[in-house]
Amino acid sequence: MSRILTVAADRPGAYPTIGAALLDAPDGASVVIAAGTYAETMELNGRTITLRAEAGAEVVIDGSGADWPTIRAADGSLSLHDLVVRSADNLTVSTERAALNLVGCTISGGSRPAVSVHAGPGLRIEQCTVSGAATGIIVEGVGGEITETVVRDMSGDGMVFALGADPVVTGGSVSGCGGRGIYVYQYSRPSLADLEIANTGAEGIGVAHGSTPVIRRVSVHDTRGPAVTVGPGCGGTIEGLRPSNTADPAVQIAAGATVEVIEASPLTAASSGPIDELLGDLDQMVGLPGVKAEVRALVDEIQVNEWRRTAGLSVGSVSHHLIFAGAPGTGKTTVARLYGKLLKALGVLPDGGFTEVSRRDLVGQYIGHTAEKTAQVFEKSLGGVLFIDEAYTLSRSAGNGGDFGQEAIDALVKLMEDHRDEIAIIVAGYTVEMTDFLAANPGLGSRFSKTIEFENYSAEELLLITDRMVAGGDYLLDPAAGVPLTSYFDRIADGPNFGNAREARRLVEGMRKAQSQRLRLLGRMPTTDELRELLADDVLAAAGVS
Repeated sequence: MSRILTVAADRPGAYPTIGAALLDAPDGASVVIAAGTYAETMELNGRTITLRAEAGAEVVIDGSGADWPTIRAADGSLSLHDLVVRSADNLTVSTERAALNLVGCTISGGSRPAVSVHAGPGLRIEQCTVSGAATGIIVEGVGGEITETVVRDMSGDGMVFALGADPVVTGGSVSGCGGRGIYVYQYSRPSLADLEIANTGAEGIGVAHGSTPVIRRVSVHDTRGPAVTVGPGCGGTIEGLRPSNTADPAVQIAAGATVEVIEASPLTAASSGPIDELLGDLDQMVGLPGVKAEVRALVDEIQVNEWRRTAGLSVGSVSHHLIFAGAPGTGKTTVARLYGKLLKALGVLPDGGFTEVSRRDLVGQYIGHTAEKTAQVFEKSLGGVLFIDEAYTLSRSAGNGGDFGQEAIDALVKLMEDHRDEIAIIVAGYTVEMTDFLAANPGLGSRFSKTIEFENYSAEELLLITDRMVAGGDYLLDPAAGVPLTSYFDRIADGPNFGNAREARRLVEGMRKAQSQRLRLLGRMPTTDELRELLADDVLAAAGVS
């Protein structure tokens, strides 16, 4: 079992400095460091040492006052865990012929590279942040892994691979570089996958001097140069590149290069940025955990199917038509709009437009008129989402749909079959009534791939929705108003409108009305604070409590 030494300047029995602990540390020892800033540098030759922050502690090793590297290791093994390491005018972490293991560290520099790895048995850099140096990470003649690491704000290049280096780099990002995001040269052959490279002063990835990198599913955007440049005599593979707002051409290949470029499909050509942003918008919605999970599962299925198609594998027919079941005011329209935008970002639909209709927009006044109106609405919606609210009113069982409503259903069934890949239709309504709607035509149910259930909001979720509505209207809610709001939603919990965001909207409108009446009675011009503030009395008035 390796020995553990503790560093804590104010703890009896512990070492006062890291250097003091290293003097006593045997080979293979772990040095656990208490919270604090340690103005120290260290050089380790032929040793196997682990430096680790104490659990939950912020440990800063600051070598910014020295004229040599903050931490240098040669001919051994160095592991750093959860440390902040700084330098100013020299290297921050430097290894030669030594194994390097960085986990959860924050490395910053100045006028020299932050992390420099030369030769050695390998490296592992995991979930680290490297910032504010001339170059972020330089790897020369070494393999290993760099995963989920952020490199940002470099005066020069973000990452550099040289002298045949062949690490595997996955996840993470490189941004804000005065030079290239990643530079691969001197016969290096790294594997770069699922990275984001942005805001560089030159190309996103530069390949030179006979290098052969493998670049897969890398997003490159907002660069002054091309997304990727490949010099003469270089090779490798570029697959599923996602360039956006880069210099033209996005991929610049010199004569004599043999790189294989596998063109991005409509899916991979779309930047993952918009997809992530749209899913982020979905996550920001109050409640709806089941709905969010279902939508994410649909996105995952579409993405995997496209990857299978690109790989030449079979892909089954997929319908993008959905049923949204649940009470009004539970977010169905908002989610439907987001779904259309997601389908556009995924390359499934060309424009992701949104058309919302109800029975009156589809049903005509005489035989034949309904089919004509339905076809016009359908054709207008091609390329996007057609959202039919309270769709169950079209069926005979609804009592007011009649034969003309049934004619609209029959026309939709045929149009959906003829244009299955050109539109996404979402029908919405109460859960029980939507079951009856599906029974209105034998082929209707098979046209829809999934039913997504929208549950009623809880009292806590309605409170959050109310807070957002108030803030969105440039109002401020008096903290004392929280109690009557909670009492109101608890009181209506068993009522017919409970769980409906429209009830929250009605309440907010009532609060604004009560505030207006209250301010008019002041007999003077209200202050700005008074114009914004909604009081507990306004809540009570809107809730009908005297």
